[in-house]
Amino acid sequence: MGQDINPPSDGQAPQRTFLCVVDETEELSQALRFACRRAVRTGGRVALLYVIQPAEFQHWASVGDLMREERRTEAEEMLQVVASVVQKRTKTMPALYIREGKIREELIKLIDEETDISVLVLGAATGEGPGPIVSYLVGKMAGRLRIPITIVPGSLSDEQVDAIT
Repeated sequence: MGQDINPPSDGQAPQRTFLCVVDETEELSQALRFACRRAVRTGGRVALLYVIQPAEFQHWASVGDLMREERRTEAEEMLQVVASVVQKRTKTMPALYIREGKIREELIKLIDEETDISVLVLGAATGEGPGPIVSYLVGKMAGRLRIPITIVPGSLSDEQVDAIT
């Protein structure tokens, strides 16, 4: 189940769209900075995806519905905060996507459905390993995606990101 708040298709020629996955990891900051700078430099735009994890508690339908509503509200609030950062950096409102399900599956579905998305920008974790999404996409899915993946090291400084964009 997903909802696209403002998908990028507006009848105009497709732009290069840089997709970032919004979560609460530190590396989001550098991936977002990279995506915004590339979008500005190429006349493109940024798209943001937030995936709501399905509720594990399903004993009472009303409790599950309430939990789902709370997670949806949290997702919308977080997306609005991140979208305001994108708008300040790029002077355009990003495309916003909220999906519910497993992040890997929803990410792949969105990329397959939205042909305007042309680059996936992910931040690599600063701890042990690059992070579960990066590991999955680079390992099992790299040859199956229709778009390139840009992985931005989360340990880069703002100045380093600026220098490479």
